Amino acid sequence: MKSLNSYIDHTLLKPTATEQDIIQLCNEAKQYNFYSVCINSCNVSFAKHQLKESNVKVCCVVGFPLGAMSTAAKVFETEQALRDGADEIDMVMNIGYLKSKAFGAVWKDIEAVKNVMPNNILKVILETCYLEELEIIKASELAIKSGADFIKTSTGFGTGGATLHDVKLMKSVAEHCNTKIKASGGIKDYKTAMEFIELGVERLGVSSGIAIINGEQSKSDY
Repeated sequence: MKSLNSYIDHTLLKPTATEQDIIQLCNEAKQYNFYSVCINSCNVSFAKHQLKESNVKVCCVVGFPLGAMSTAAKVFETEQALRDGADEIDMVMNIGYLKSKAFGAVWKDIEAVKNVMPNNILKVILETCYLEELEIIKASELAIKSGADFIKTSTGFGTGGATLHDVKLMKSVAEHCNTKIKASGGIKDYKTAMEFIELGVERLGVSSGIAIINGEQSKSDY
């Protein structure tokens, strides 16, 4: 198994995040050699500069946290984030489209973003707390067929985060292809993190990465 720190997208998505908070996030990511920092698009260029002499990647959320903005807005935000130095994009699926069974619209929304970033990692956030079991399966199928490199459980801003049950459903769809799974939302301790990794998750979205690495319990919201 890879080292635990290499699974972690060190995350700060709070609307109150200051430049000093981003500096601290990047310094922590360098110190603990986390895989990436996961941040809002306005902070990408600044974070990229902070990380320029490290191997830590920049992951940027798009269409966050609702997923309900237009496809054109998501594409524009993605293109700007890539210009600013983002290595990976975590986009939120249009949940309303999915629940309306407008599956073609869901597909096109994701595909449009992937088309402008063919050489970068795209993670699609399903926001599983709002979905029934069959919807999680369908959402996973649509994201995979639309070109997602990862399917991701949660934004951390919904009514719930990652659960082992939901990840098992996602894995049942993804295990027959090369698409990976990212668990995020509510993972605050080492034991929980390891349970997801043992289930086959390839990435963890957490703001509690340091506590997890140190075997502590975090009080963080994400």
